[in-house]
This record gives sequence, C-alpha cells and structure tokens, in this order.
Amino acid sequence: MELTEHERRFVLHWGEMGGRWGVNRTVAQIHALLFIVARPLPAEVIAETLEVARSNVSNSLKELQGWNLIRLSHVMGDRRDHYETSGDVWELFRTIVRGRKQREIDPTVAVLRELCDAPGFAKESPEFRKRVAGTLDFLEVLTAWSDEMLRLPPDTLAKILKTGAGVQKLLRKSAAK
Repeated sequence: MELTEHERRFVLHWGEMGGRWGVNRTVAQIHALLFIVARPLPAEVIAETLEVARSNVSNSLKELQGWNLIRLSHVMGDRRDHYETSGDVWELFRTIVRGRKQREIDPTVAVLRELCDAPGFAKESPEFRKRVAGTLDFLEVLTAWSDEMLRLPPDTLAKILKTGAGVQKLLRKSAAK
C-alpha cells in the first residue's frame, strides 16, 4: 500500500509525537495509519506500508489492543486478522483519557490515600503532609471533573471547551484593564 506524501507526513509526525507522549513510535504510527486509511488492514500490509518488522507490528498491535484503541476485524474472503480503529476523534480521546487515568492517575491516588490514612502519617513533617494531601485533593478534583466531562456527548463537550476558551479571553481582557 502506497501512502501519499501528506499521509506519510501525518503518520511520521504521529510517530514522533507518540514518543513525546510516552508511546513507542511504531505503536503511534500504526494507530495513525489505521486512523487515516479508514478500513481494516492485516498486519502484513501494516508492516509493508510502514517498512517495519512484522514482529514489531505484532507487538504494537497487542499494545494498541490493550489500550482499546484498535479492534480485531474480519474481511469476507480473507482469513487473516485485520485491525481497525475508530474514525471518531472524540471517541479516541475518551479512550486515551480513560486509559491514562486507569494506568497513571488511579494508582497515584491510591498511594496518596494510603499515605494519608497510614497510622504514622501524622508524625511526618507538616510540609510533607500538606503537599501529599494537596496533591491528593488536586487529583481527586481533577478526576471528578474529567469523569463528568467524559460522560458528556461530544457536541456538548466541544461547546464547553469552546466556552471555556471564550471565558479565558474575557478574564484576560478584564485583568489587562
């Protein structure tokens, strides 16, 4: 499968960004490819198109499935497994946010709660207790807000985000006066 120059640029950039987001470059490139082609692809075609080893594609597909970002699909007349992703950016955003919350935020909240509830916590320095409790409070507020936002339909969430940007502009103008 040949990519156009624009498609290639998108896939390569997404791979570079994946590294900045803590995701393997090939994982991000595969997801980008599946996103832009908008049809199920077998692993062999993915490997050939991206010019990466089939074993790397296999491992990357498993990681993407673990994130619930791709799903296994079958194509009539083809016995191979094919993979596809959602074309809905909002659905992908929600999946990624939920996954990151589950893998990164929830374990941190659990440890902070354990620390705050531990019998010897009261004996720690006031500054340490303040910072740990403050971090826990911040993460609980943030996750409660994000959980509410993720429940909203995409059009409502988009309106809220746009409204928030407008409010920020108004606040900046007021502060400048």
